[in-house]
Amino acid sequence: MSDPFAEIRPFNDDEVQAALTRILGSKQCLTALLRFRLGDWCLPFAPLLRPLARLYLHGQARDLKTINDFQMRMKAYMEQMIENTTSGFSVSGLEQLDPAQAYLFISNHRDIAMDPAFTNYALHRAGHQTLRIAIGDNLLHEQWVADLMRLNKSFIVQRSLSGPRELLAASKLLANYIRFSIYDDNVPVWIAQREGRAKNGVDRTETAIVKMLSLSRNKRSKSLSEHVRDLRIVPVAISYELDPCDEMKGTELYQLETTGSYKKTDREDVASIGLGISGAKGRVHVSFGSPLNENFESPEEVAVAIDDQIVGGYHLFRTSLWAYQKLFGEPEQSIEFESGSVSEREFRERVDAMPEGVRSFVLAGYANSLRSRLEHLSSR
Repeated sequence: MSDPFAEIRPFNDDEVQAALTRILGSKQCLTALLRFRLGDWCLPFAPLLRPLARLYLHGQARDLKTINDFQMRMKAYMEQMIENTTSGFSVSGLEQLDPAQAYLFISNHRDIAMDPAFTNYALHRAGHQTLRIAIGDNLLHEQWVADLMRLNKSFIVQRSLSGPRELLAASKLLANYIRFSIYDDNVPVWIAQREGRAKNGVDRTETAIVKMLSLSRNKRSKSLSEHVRDLRIVPVAISYELDPCDEMKGTELYQLETTGSYKKTDREDVASIGLGISGAKGRVHVSFGSPLNENFESPEEVAVAIDDQIVGGYHLFRTSLWAYQKLFGEPEQSIEFESGSVSEREFRERVDAMPEGVRSFVLAGYANSLRSRLEHLSSR
């Protein structure tokens, strides 16, 4: 039988061995592993070191036969990362969700890899199925990266198409795949509330995301509200006490403000992924909302409902307060903050060590979470 989703879907179990063979044979993959583990100093010696890296990966992959095998191996690395780079990981809201039910989790987007990874780990730990994860093809320029992501149940969002007809067809295919996963396959899905990270710390759902999801609706037989209920949309708020990529984001925003443009380097997304994984995060919290079941007249109303739960569920750490105080003074309303691991002195020293022009953008990235909460409270 033909597979309409073959180009974008995650791999199946019978595709694992071929994907692993391609990964193990990739010079780019082996060099990336050496660079990640040893640093840039090793690059001149990469031809000599790659056989050792390949031997190491062969040992890691020897017993991997299924997607579940691969993900359980990744789970061990995830737990090691939580131990080494966070001061604690906590979860709330899962008690209101059925582990046997598939949901479409739509989250705020602060980190390329860690947002879905933390969501996935929280679900797995609570006995839910692991997620199928949306990932843009802009991150998959190299075959080994695409193979690795699809082994981890990622599916591809085709963003690099140029023509409007091609983009519409790709959006319909994506919407149909998400609906198929939730409604027919009963496998949960993660997508971000926007294309690209919220580098300024303002978590807002792009209406275009909701419109894309609506492309799988039969308008003659189902209303928008019925379609939203079928997709079982659950907003998710992911909160980081520290953002490992805060200076990188601040630098980009500073350059956009001062020069009007910013050009990414070829390896910038890869560097952001690596720093997001390995950098200090302080405390991390994932807050799961409840499935959307209101009556909606438009995609804009759906986006607002998602925002309400994400902004309301976001766990504020004092790093947001200290940044807000530096930029705006004391907040007018009393807000409860989560206990964290970073002192005010440590936070201020972190920001003060950055280039002067970048600091205000970094502070805004932390403060805007508090500003969003204050606006949310004043609108109720």
